[in-house]
Amino acid sequence: MKHGLSRPPLEYGSGFPTLLRKEVLRFYKVGFQTVAAPVLTAVLYLMIFGHVLEGREVYGRLSYTAFLIPGLVMMSVLQNAFANTSSSLIQSKVTGNLVFVLLAPLSHFEFYAAYILAAVFRGVVVGFGVLLITSWYGLPAIDYPLWILTFAFFGAAILGSLGLIAGIWADKYDQLAAFQNFVIMPATMLSGVFYSIHSLPPAWQVVSHFNPFFYMIDGFRYGFFGVSDISPWNSLAIVVCFFIVVSVIALRLLQKGYKLRH
Repeated sequence: MKHGLSRPPLEYGSGFPTLLRKEVLRFYKVGFQTVAAPVLTAVLYLMIFGHVLEGREVYGRLSYTAFLIPGLVMMSVLQNAFANTSSSLIQSKVTGNLVFVLLAPLSHFEFYAAYILAAVFRGVVVGFGVLLITSWYGLPAIDYPLWILTFAFFGAAILGSLGLIAGIWADKYDQLAAFQNFVIMPATMLSGVFYSIHSLPPAWQVVSHFNPFFYMIDGFRYGFFGVSDISPWNSLAIVVCFFIVVSVIALRLLQKGYKLRH
């Protein structure tokens, strides 16, 4: 990987567009697995939880089904953005073809940008698929589309960065699976996808505020209904700060070549 100052990813002669295209095509060619399967999973969640909690209201005016749909959409965005970067990197490391990417004239910023944008694209595609299918059960209102797009982008970029970090750190598939099962999955499931944190005991409400995934879900849901557990501006500030932190870590690991060049 090229050292020195990072050049703009669209500079003439840059390998960034090629790497981005490669990462997009990687999940596009197996779309039944990478897109259709997550959409089906989200629909099953909606059918089960929507049936069990049918008739329950959230925020005093929303049906539980309407409340649940944005949470499932954002959960799908986050999980698939993480899966895209982490699976791509660990596959390249295990099969040994990562060396061809490292030998290309790419700066660490170009490498990062290509992987993250592909992760964002996959997350948004899956999220849109979930929204499209679940709308048959009741299309939620869309009060503030800009908030929806903003939180979807930053959420997918954060999980893409975490996936990149996990893929760099892991040497084999079971290490990556442990990171996903014991870090990403619990943080996502306990982020308010299926409930408002105001329904929790006070102690668990405090714990939820230390989960950065909660702010992504809550801010995203605000874009649909104009109501949320906390101010969307507070959520956005925390999400942006978290994005900066994980991006700096990922870029630093790429720059040093940690577990990539050696």
